[in-house]
Amino acid sequence: MTEVTACWMSEGGRELTVLGIETSCDETSVAVLTGAHRVRSNVVATQFDVHAKYGGVVPELASRAHIENLDGAIQEAMAGAGVGRDEIDAVAVTARPGLMGCLLIGLTAAKTLALAWAKPLIGVNHVHAHACSAAIDLGPAAPPWPAVALVVSGGHTSLMLVRGPLDIETLGTTIDDAAGEAFDKVASILGLGFPGGPVVEKVAASGNPRAYDFPRTMLGDESLDFSFSGIKTAVLYRVHGPGKTAGGLARMSSQDVADVAASFQSAAVGVLVAKTLRAVERTGTRTVVIGGGVAANRYLRESLAAACQKRGVTLHLTPMCYCTDNGAMIAALGTHLLAAGRMDSLALEAQAAGAGEERRGK
Repeated sequence: MTEVTACWMSEGGRELTVLGIETSCDETSVAVLTGAHRVRSNVVATQFDVHAKYGGVVPELASRAHIENLDGAIQEAMAGAGVGRDEIDAVAVTARPGLMGCLLIGLTAAKTLALAWAKPLIGVNHVHAHACSAAIDLGPAAPPWPAVALVVSGGHTSLMLVRGPLDIETLGTTIDDAAGEAFDKVASILGLGFPGGPVVEKVAASGNPRAYDFPRTMLGDESLDFSFSGIKTAVLYRVHGPGKTAGGLARMSSQDVADVAASFQSAAVGVLVAKTLRAVERTGTRTVVIGGGVAANRYLRESLAAACQKRGVTLHLTPMCYCTDNGAMIAALGTHLLAAGRMDSLALEAQAAGAGEERRGK
């Protein structure tokens, strides 16, 4: 217990306090954490209204919104945490992966603060932060590692082996659409609006998940990768007819729409659960964690919980407030990196993709 706590201590015996900045896509978030687990503040500014009429995130508009929101979010997070610049030990920021313009906004702000405050700068891998986010509320006395982590969001669907916050190996990832992107596209096909995940889940609640037999792409008996483009196309043709992209929705009743939503959700979640348990068997771990925006889906949470319970596997669900992109997870992983001496210079560059870290890395 003493040894674990000590890794988050400054040289003066004080727990490290880190400011975390997240701007990888369409949430502007800033948080202050102490000791990698105590969330002092976590401010999130969403952009749903900005992108709703386009049915998806528009990178240029997302970048502009970050510029408008970030300064206020930093001030609010600092005030909410009751800390000043002297109490911040480092500035952590999402440096990869994400939308390039969005990453640059957060990274520029973090560099400016690090330089002005004379604090260390820490670049954080956004996907790895999601993989570790379930541990935020557990505290240092009960880390869930090693664990298989399912990271499932609008931009990412990955399975990772997390041996610890600084030792993360990617086991599988999407070869086309991410699960969250498939939810968004199905919502668009069904005329349900944006963001797709919450609205599909809501409509699916009154539908029959066995009404339609949508494909569950497993990519072979051994694969831990994902593919959701096939099910998206199957939904499109179910609604409009084979080879068609319009005209079918007007002929569908509200119950038909609910049945399609429920059947799609059942198929997509079924793949996520099956692949996660396949990774458990492959690695021999007995713990699963889940993070990312789609991890807030209750059907997924309940399905994965039931499957893990049946097999005697421990499941740690990321709290709802830390599923979508947030500064708290960036600050949490940043604290571990800081304690290990893994800091970055002001020459740190944003990387839209993982840049060679798809299978293993920082």
